[in-house]
Amino acid sequence: MMNAAIQTSLAQLQILKAKALAVLRKGENYELKTELNSEYKERRKEAVRRVIANMTVGKDVSGLFTDVLKNMHTDDLESKKLIYLYLINYAKTKPDLVILAINTFVKDAEDGNPLIRALAIRTMGCLHVQEVLDYLCDPLRRCLADANPYVRKTAVMCVAKVYDLNRAVAEENGFVDAVRAALADSNTMVVANAVSALAEINAMGRGDVWRLDAATAGKLLTAVNECVEWGQIAILEALIDYVPGDEKEAESICERVLPRLQHANGGVVLTTVRLLLKYEAHVRRADLLAQFEKKMVPPLITLLASEPEIQYVALRNINLILQRRPRLLGKEIRAFFCKYNDPIYVKFEKIDVLVRICSERNAEPLLN
Repeated sequence: MMNAAIQTSLAQLQILKAKALAVLRKGENYELKTELNSEYKERRKEAVRRVIANMTVGKDVSGLFTDVLKNMHTDDLESKKLIYLYLINYAKTKPDLVILAINTFVKDAEDGNPLIRALAIRTMGCLHVQEVLDYLCDPLRRCLADANPYVRKTAVMCVAKVYDLNRAVAEENGFVDAVRAALADSNTMVVANAVSALAEINAMGRGDVWRLDAATAGKLLTAVNECVEWGQIAILEALIDYVPGDEKEAESICERVLPRLQHANGGVVLTTVRLLLKYEAHVRRADLLAQFEKKMVPPLITLLASEPEIQYVALRNINLILQRRPRLLGKEIRAFFCKYNDPIYVKFEKIDVLVRICSERNAEPLLN
């Protein structure tokens, strides 16, 4: 009896081993395919996570395209985001199959949840597939006029993607005009994204789609105080390219952006410094120029206390600033002394700055 039981157990182990080997031969994609088609919601959700994890580390999971598409009809926002990310990644290699997801995109663009509406319109724009454009126009037009500012700010960025894919479609449907109109939006997030979208369109080198005027510059200066940091950078970048009408306007703009030098984000600080240096050509008052110089120094030195990566970016910018203002940081020479734990790339940049700012007045501490 015992021998028979042992033989039965061994036989069962052999069967399990054979099944395991069969699964291994078919690979992980076969297992994921099975899980994606499971009748249990949680197993399908976990399978989608694993697919994205594999995609992120560079594994080819394009063979699961149709199985992933089947899971698009879900109310779970996390799963939907992951599936849309998968579609963006493989859209160019499988444009014919992406069309199968269009109905879901259009339906999601009319969903009651603004996050889902925005997600759908953003994903359709990022697919960058010509065949999707015909189905994108109507949902995009609705989202540009959506009652929710989050949807509107996403839609204006989508216009830049459409313009890049097909300029004629963007212009014929009035999308570019809608983005220009969004500069007067009541929500600062929408205004900042409209500036970013128009700047992106201009940068494509297909003509001057937008040029900042005095009236719009005034609105942007009002909006910049309420924007998040990346919106502030976008607006400041636009103002850098703006040519003030006269000295008084240049002085006014500079005075209104000076508080940005105290911002915690290094990108905002460096963009503000760039703007002030650019506008110096339009400002003749010596006292105001001296004020700019005095207020620029502390935030630049503060950036040197940040992480090495931010230090490096700051030092590179400081090197450029010193080409125009060689004496700007002469009194702060000690801030550029190399520390024992500085990465080598930071040390090289610090040495370059030291060479630029060293003079008879501050050479002694450096030589010591």
